[in-house]
Amino acid sequence: MARRGDWSRLDEADVRVRPGKGSRPRSKLRPEHADAVSAMVVGKDRGRWTCAVDKDPEHLVVAMRARELGRTSVVVGDQVELVGDTTGAPDTLARMVRVAERTSVLRRTSDDMEGYERVVVANAEQLLIVCALADPPPRTGFIDRCLVAAFAGGLEPVLCLTKADLGDPAELIALYEELELRVVVNRFDEEPDEVRDLLVDRLSALVGHSGVGKSTLVNKLVPDAERAIGAVSGIGKGRHTSTSAVALPLPSGGWVVDTPGVRAFGLAYIKPNDIVTAFPEFHAAAEECPSGCGHLGAPEDPDCYLDTVVEEGTATPGRLASLRRLLASKSEDG
Repeated sequence: MARRGDWSRLDEADVRVRPGKGSRPRSKLRPEHADAVSAMVVGKDRGRWTCAVDKDPEHLVVAMRARELGRTSVVVGDQVELVGDTTGAPDTLARMVRVAERTSVLRRTSDDMEGYERVVVANAEQLLIVCALADPPPRTGFIDRCLVAAFAGGLEPVLCLTKADLGDPAELIALYEELELRVVVNRFDEEPDEVRDLLVDRLSALVGHSGVGKSTLVNKLVPDAERAIGAVSGIGKGRHTSTSAVALPLPSGGWVVDTPGVRAFGLAYIKPNDIVTAFPEFHAAAEECPSGCGHLGAPEDPDCYLDTVVEEGTATPGRLASLRRLLASKSEDG
């Protein structure tokens, strides 16, 4: 040991180093949070999430993502667990410590070339595709793309036709007859009773172009929609919420997620087999197709085995034509 003050004879054994914060060993153990409460995310704004504890619309809590979640995606419809102050009192903040596995996802990209997909809604049971019969005229390409997203994400699609006082729905209904979709038709001057019955005690998402009457429909389904949206978006200091999804409680039970109006529905993340999976009669047969088959039939895919299924009488030509129209919609403008 060197004598005190004799710096020339010091070595590393004589030096005491205080460990910095970054060099301290970190435990892999994480708190169990046994006291966490369950909640559903009903809104998001600027790094804060509004959550309904036990899906109770009267018990809203503002939460932030806990550090241990890192950058885990959290969207409207997610089932989460909260700790901290979960009273929902003004100026309180809880922490999300867990996000449950999703049962379904509604995803989209801004276009078909973008590699980054956005999860719009999680855990919705059904997707209402809102389409006007006139003003603006129906866009079947957009409907097809929404159907693809619903099938691939595990949601039950429902075609919701509005403005029936301005146009006849028969032709559009016939176009989707082979897909065996649930179709509901609404008029501006009537109450949407059939839609209302479909939504009871379920989590449902609405999607549609701007101007198709989606907001009008939401206001009829949720008479207190403006106040409810204000309660969810209060954390954003009055920011307008039409740019983000928000879940609204229905008077008869259940929730409806109002998604922003979109111009296009990109499907860059979708693979052909994701769509075929929604058609049970073709699902197993698709495994017999050549590698890389897009299932579009000749001339693009001349050896597609799905034609054999129709020839054997296991499926109808109309079902195959509908499936291939959905597959082709990926390469068309939504």
